[in-house]
Amino acid sequence: MKLKIYCCLALIISSNAVFSENQQQTKMNLHGHKMQVKGSLSEAGNDAFGTVQEVIVQLNNNPNTDWKKVNIEALRRHLLDMNDMTVNVEVISQENIPNGLKAIIKATTKRAALALERVFKAHPAQLQRETGWKMTVQKQGNQYVLTIVSENSQDIDKIRGLGYIGLMAYGNHHQPHHWGIATGSNPHAGHHK
Repeated sequence: MKLKIYCCLALIISSNAVFSENQQQTKMNLHGHKMQVKGSLSEAGNDAFGTVQEVIVQLNNNPNTDWKKVNIEALRRHLLDMNDMTVNVEVISQENIPNGLKAIIKATTKRAALALERVFKAHPAQLQRETGWKMTVQKQGNQYVLTIVSENSQDIDKIRGLGYIGLMAYGNHHQPHHWGIATGSNPHAGHHK
C-alpha cells in the first residue's frame, strides 16, 4: 500500500514539475516576444489570418522592408476575394467541350459577385502566361460562363479534371502575388483598393 502511495506522489510531483516548466517556458516566450511555445499549436487560425501572419514574419525578418509601402489591408481584402470565389459561388455546370472545359458559375452573395469581377480581370491572362491555356469569361446576367481550352491534347484531361476551382487555384503565381500586394509592388494593385 505504501508503495502505491509513493508512486502516486511521485507521479503527481513529476506532473507538476512538467506543468511548471511549461508555464515558465510560456512566460519566458511571451515576455521575450517569441511566439513559439513548447507544445504550441501550429495553425494561426483561418487561412487568411495565417497568410497575413506569414507575410508579417517575412516583413519583420527583412531589414530592407519599406514599411511605407506595406499594405496588409489590401492583402486582407484580396484574401477575402479568394475566399468568396471559393466558398460563395455555385458551380451550376461543368461540361467537356472540344479541347477543354466550359463551366457556368454564379456568386451566392453580393460580396462574392464583386470578388469574381475583380478576380476575372486578371486571372485569365495569368493562367495563359503560366500554362498556354486560353480562358475566356463571359458574364450572362448574374452568371459567368468560363471556357478553358488548350491546343496541347495532353492538357485537356487536366483542364477537365481541375474544373472551376482547380483552374482558379492552378499555378505558382499566388504566393508572389500576395507578397506583391502586401509590399506595395503588386501590378494589379488597383483591383484591391
